[in-house]
Amino acid sequence: MIKLPLDFLKMMLLPVFCLSPIWSQGQQISTAERKILDRVEANHEASIDFLEKTVNINSGTYNTAGVQEVGAIYREMLDELGFETRWVDMPEGIERGGHLIGEIKGGEGKTLLLIGHIDTVFEPDSPFQKWSREGNTATGPGVNDMKGGNMVILYALKAMKEADELKNRNIIVIFHGDEEAPGRPLDITRKDIVELAQRSDIGLGFETGTGFNYATVARRGSSSWELQVKGQQAHSSGIFREGSGAGAVYEASRILNRFYEELQEENLTYNPGLILGGTQVELKDGGTAGVASGKTNLVANTTIVKGDLRFLSEEQKERAREKMKAIVAENLPQTQAEITFEDGYPAMPPTEGNKALLATLSQISQELEQGEVKAYDPGRRGAADISFIAEYVDGLDGLGVMGTKAHAPGETVDLSTVEDIVKRTAILLYRLTEN
Repeated sequence: MIKLPLDFLKMMLLPVFCLSPIWSQGQQISTAERKILDRVEANHEASIDFLEKTVNINSGTYNTAGVQEVGAIYREMLDELGFETRWVDMPEGIERGGHLIGEIKGGEGKTLLLIGHIDTVFEPDSPFQKWSREGNTATGPGVNDMKGGNMVILYALKAMKEADELKNRNIIVIFHGDEEAPGRPLDITRKDIVELAQRSDIGLGFETGTGFNYATVARRGSSSWELQVKGQQAHSSGIFREGSGAGAVYEASRILNRFYEELQEENLTYNPGLILGGTQVELKDGGTAGVASGKTNLVANTTIVKGDLRFLSEEQKERAREKMKAIVAENLPQTQAEITFEDGYPAMPPTEGNKALLATLSQISQELEQGEVKAYDPGRRGAADISFIAEYVDGLDGLGVMGTKAHAPGETVDLSTVEDIVKRTAILLYRLTEN
């Protein structure tokens, strides 16, 4: 028998080890997790086909039939995965398609609440309606915001199911039908997600990713404000005189300029999005349009300004509102002004619990050789549904797909990153729900 040198044997075996998958190279990925990753790989092409199918069905917020049609596809898949599902219709008059809720339970581990939304900003009259693909870039309405994120949720759960790791978990899924234009009142349209959060431990939002190696630990809240200014109508030649005063337009200008000069603060913005001034002013279309008339030889008696306020904490919101009220109260001669506020989305502050979840996600990402995951700048993110539950659970958002041009014709998704995102998500769900 011929005896080969030990060094020669080692050299011959080396290529075998090099053929092993990335996640099996002596790192912390368990045997159960390897099975989940195998299923993600096996289902990858099907996940892209699934995304194409849902993108090609219009589900603009006000297209309630389309929202329900896409919701039925999601519901069928959740049913197949063993979830108990229900559709929540909205009361008459709210004019929204409703929400889909699915739940699987039975374990002793933490309860996860996974958040997506079915609706897009593209209504049936939009010219941007269909999926197209060129290489690893797909284009379509809602392809990344957020039908791509919904697909990540469902195919991560599917991989767990097929690896026999979904049973005895506590996971709730909610897909809202009106995230892009939430129905009012919010205490009705967001009642379900708040109730679900109150019996959950962790919330994960799958809104559009902000970079493959970033996740969201904080989101700014949003509210609206309306400034009503009254002045003394008079001949323009008498402006600034005692009887005429400064007029409504100058008073509104004073207030807005003071906002700009005195409210500068990190993560705080206050945008006047609509302004109407003159001697006759009328708001229309729920406050998103209006008509104003006046003459150059008349001092304007009315100005209306509508805007939004964005903030990182409730304390910051209240502090800004008090400053705004104080500025509004210091009226120019012969003018009166009043500002009112309406709450919208609450803030999701960067809590220690949220940062701990980020650390878990980052560890998983590095074990999969996908790199460290860092916190994204909250000043560059808008509000989202996860904000409604931030006071009840620790959370992360921005866990969806990568893409460009969200909310615009030509919206894209980077298909080359989808498999890795689903892998990372599936392992995150597995670990967070372990007993």
